[in-house]
Amino acid sequence: MLAAANAGKNGSPIGSLITFALIAGAMYMLVIRPQRARARGVAKAQSALEPGREVILTSGIYGTVLHVEQDKIGLEIAPGVHVTVARGAVARTVDLPTGAEATDPGTPLT
Repeated sequence: MLAAANAGKNGSPIGSLITFALIAGAMYMLVIRPQRARARGVAKAQSALEPGREVILTSGIYGTVLHVEQDKIGLEIAPGVHVTVARGAVARTVDLPTGAEATDPGTPLT
């Protein structure tokens, strides 16, 4: 029994390296890769800002872009209510479903 315990300690480190490589690969596939994809999506949304686009801020506020400056944008968050926010506060743009027409805001989209 003691010989079996010592054999594991004196064995080749290849098994440990393979385990470490598998864990590192899983971490890349499950964490790092999806985060990079999200970051690319946010950067794309922020670069496509133009007046008239509806956006969602990181705080969850919806608004329509009024003007775009270098590092800030003007939004209308309610009729007659205008705010200026940092460009980085834009989480994503809101797109209408394909084939959807502009409808009454009270009408749910199906």
